Amino acid sequence: MNRAFSRKKDKTWMHTPEALSKHYIPYNAKFLGSTEVEQPKGTEVVRDAVRKLKFARHIKKSEGQKTPKVELQISIYGVKILDPKTKEVQHNCQLHRISFCADDKTDKRIFTFICKDSESNKHLCYVFDSEKCAEEITLTIGQAFDLAYRKFLESGGKDVETRKQIAGLQKRIQELETENTELKNKVQDLENQLRITQVHASPAGSVTPKSPSTDIFDMVPFSPISPQSSTPTRNGTQPPPVPSRSTEIKRDLFGAEPFDPFSCGAGDFPPDIQSKLDEMQRQRWRGSKWD
Repeated sequence: MNRAFSRKKDKTWMHTPEALSKHYIPYNAKFLGSTEVEQPKGTEVVRDAVRKLKFARHIKKSEGQKTPKVELQISIYGVKILDPKTKEVQHNCQLHRISFCADDKTDKRIFTFICKDSESNKHLCYVFDSEKCAEEITLTIGQAFDLAYRKFLESGGKDVETRKQIAGLQKRIQELETENTELKNKVQDLENQLRITQVHASPAGSVTPKSPSTDIFDMVPFSPISPQSSTPTRNGTQPPPVPSRSTEIKRDLFGAEPFDPFSCGAGDFPPDIQSKLDEMQRQRWRGSKWD
């Protein structure tokens, strides 16, 4: 194994400083995986990790599983491991957490680096297989370290602290986005359950019968056009029957019979008036007789 990023004054790097400080250098490789190691650096440490992951990869290959391909994006801020098709970030290894980087001189396709995990604080060794670019990738990571160290000296260490704060904020934003997605899913589930409950409580097709409208006295309004309905009022009693009108006796608008002085009894009037009525009755009878 060979340590790659020992800084030398006469070192000639492969990339321009702007390419690593303002952008990133992409590489394609196969990802053998990562495993926990006890030490943050050391040739023997990474050699044991490579041997362990190679053995695990041979077993998976015998089971028909292919080694996954990844894209590496190297900059002065760290090494990102992405899915080459979807560009989804699988691992984001910040540069100040990488403690060792090396390529294997016995197997020029293999390169590795050790990074301290931000959540568990454990040291993980990442192992990659690149048929042509293993040494170049190792040198690129070394150049990123050199540029980051120079920037650290120029800023007096403030830049590193700023990057740490930004990384912490990015992590918190990702956690909040995850919580927001979970809350949205819960709200959607509750809305679906509420709709189902409403459907079961109110079966489709049921029609509530409408009661006839009544007035302020709880009576059914009278319609002069249609005959009186036999429908009972809201209090459960039948309306009183309408008395039939007599065709023989005509009554006035107050319901009283017309006055006829000749049909009254003898004791209904004073004597003087009664005598005049009797005289009028006799004259009326004589007139009808002569007729």
